[in-house]
Amino acid sequence: MLALVAITVGARSWDSDRLGDHIVIDLWPDGAPTHNGVDYAHLAADNDRDVKPQLHVFLPERGKPSRAVVICPGGAYGGLAMYHEGFEWKEFFTSRNIAALVLLYRLPHGHHQVPAEDVLEAIRLTRQHAQEWGIDPDQIGIMGSSAGGHLAATVATHAPEALRPAFQILLYPVITTDDSFTHHWSCRNLMGEHPSAELKRYYSNELQVSSDTPPAFIAASADDGDVPVLNSARYYEALVRCGVPSAIHIYPSGGHGWGIKSSFRYHLPMLQDLSDWLAR
Repeated sequence: MLALVAITVGARSWDSDRLGDHIVIDLWPDGAPTHNGVDYAHLAADNDRDVKPQLHVFLPERGKPSRAVVICPGGAYGGLAMYHEGFEWKEFFTSRNIAALVLLYRLPHGHHQVPAEDVLEAIRLTRQHAQEWGIDPDQIGIMGSSAGGHLAATVATHAPEALRPAFQILLYPVITTDDSFTHHWSCRNLMGEHPSAELKRYYSNELQVSSDTPPAFIAASADDGDVPVLNSARYYEALVRCGVPSAIHIYPSGGHGWGIKSSFRYHLPMLQDLSDWLAR
């Protein structure tokens, strides 16, 4: 396996030795289909948001073929909360014989297609390497928190059949672009200042659910002051209406952005709820 030395954003880097040896794959070694104006080979020193698009693969011990989950950190499409919504989930999944694939995706910078392109490429690469990595190619799911939850739900509802995830895990997700209960910064960063009505509808994922949408686990806090809990509730309602097996857990408090932080009051119940759902 390849050892990760550091993750660099502009001139800033983080010591990542604690992550251990794992596989690191550059998503677009020959160039991405849609460009967002960022030169990832030469990130500017004052760029404190963009990260080279990569898939970081943490595999469970060899045995029976494992499931896998592509993990999309949040950050309002303006950054990446890559640790508590990304890398720090690795042990939870690998200890349950689920490969954890943390995706450092490109930010849109006015090109709304870019993040989803990265997720679809991550799924394609995982299927390509499934036998090598000991992964069941039909059991590759997706996970996202906050804006990463919007990205995960977008792929879950829009992906072509060949790249459709097997399941989705959404933590306090942005779901809608409806001005009455969306997260406005995420929408602005994804679609720009004045998106068309057609584009807004396309990214209102509660309107895009069908009977082909994969099963979902949704968790959020009732007192979330950043992304109203109605985002989760309306998505769950749409899933139920379409007969998609799903579970929703609304915790009484906790606000927004708790990820896998142990400081979240309902941290242990949330992990147990997710573990039970994965074992269904």
